[in-house]
Amino acid sequence: MKTTQQKIVTSLWFDDNAEEAINFYLSIFNNSRILSLQRYGKAGLGPEGSIMTISFELEDQKFLAINGGPAFKFTEAISLLVNCDSQAEIDALWDKLSADGGEESQCGWLKDKYGLSWQIVPARLGEMMQSDDTEKTQRVMEALLKMSKLDIDTLEQAYEQT
Repeated sequence: MKTTQQKIVTSLWFDDNAEEAINFYLSIFNNSRILSLQRYGKAGLGPEGSIMTISFELEDQKFLAINGGPAFKFTEAISLLVNCDSQAEIDALWDKLSADGGEESQCGWLKDKYGLSWQIVPARLGEMMQSDDTEKTQRVMEALLKMSKLDIDTLEQAYEQT
């Protein structure tokens, strides 16, 4: 029997705290689990026996985390976008991901305490931003640019305004 493998997997580089970060993410997202982990042997970037990589899923999406040392850091050039179905979901994810040293930004962006960037957005935002009615799209964009954490009602009002 052939197993289906996700063709593209996001790989996240951590200094030496991948396990801590992954456990943090697993505590936040449903349908999430560790799939496997590998440890460093005598040769490698980390101490023998320490975790080298962790394969895991968040909301059924596969990721790989590596403890690769301090050579690389996360930047806003890449982020994980989470489509949320309700304001309660946005609020909960925003609060959890920005806690304990995370940084709030604007337009639904934040960095978690590990430096990874996230976009916490309403699932319907893409539809609102791709409307054939450019006035609606413009109003939504103007509302969005004034926000840090996104407010679904305000975006909906901007979209539906006549």
